[in-house]
Amino acid sequence: MKTNLVTILGIDFVNKRFDQVVEDLFLRINNKRKSFIVTANPEIVMYSHEHTDYRKIVQSADMVVPDGYGIILASKILGTPIMERVAGYDLTVRLLELGSKKKLKIYLLGGREETNQKAVDNIHNTYPDIQIVGRHHGFFDWEKSQVAAEIKAANPDVVFVALGFPRQEQWIAKHLDQFSHGLFMGVGGSIDVLAGEVQRAPHIWQKLNLEWFYRLISQPTRWRRMLAIPRFIIQIFKLKLRK
Repeated sequence: MKTNLVTILGIDFVNKRFDQVVEDLFLRINNKRKSFIVTANPEIVMYSHEHTDYRKIVQSADMVVPDGYGIILASKILGTPIMERVAGYDLTVRLLELGSKKKLKIYLLGGREETNQKAVDNIHNTYPDIQIVGRHHGFFDWEKSQVAAEIKAANPDVVFVALGFPRQEQWIAKHLDQFSHGLFMGVGGSIDVLAGEVQRAPHIWQKLNLEWFYRLISQPTRWRRMLAIPRFIIQIFKLKLRK
């Protein structure tokens, strides 16, 4: 195991407390370091396990955080326990909170047009001192679009990319070289919560590590994606037996 890292199915997860991760990210932002952050749950890890090109993208990230109790459970099964879950939505909110205090410049990419606009409006209302320097919906032609050029011109400190996996990580990896600085993080369905279109699981569900189940019963169309979870656990036990 590398220092402060735990490897699960070829992906190196940061092994730090939530507040330590936030501190590290703000240090990167303050120092104008260009950073690619992946918030990886079992679905993402399983997809990377089955798709070599995507795995290389995730492995290229500056930091992969353990988003999902399944990652924490897997680390314990493998005998290399990760300290704490770092949920992508919680990380997004903390960055917005501190971004408002520091008057950071934010760009929001992804979601449907109306969802993106609602999210921006809610961010403005909740974090009045934050600077939203641009936004764009997630339905555009990557080859013909000028979105990357628009983001570069806006010069944001943080870019939240809500295209859903694997597209959000693929987009970041494809365009990252065009930027001199900025923190780029895939936030997936967090944009729907920020827009008020999807409710986060109640705190008791989160405490019981059943947030994934709450999402499933709230959004039954996710069931196919959820099939990755048992496949992930099977792979973890296979790895445990090999060890």
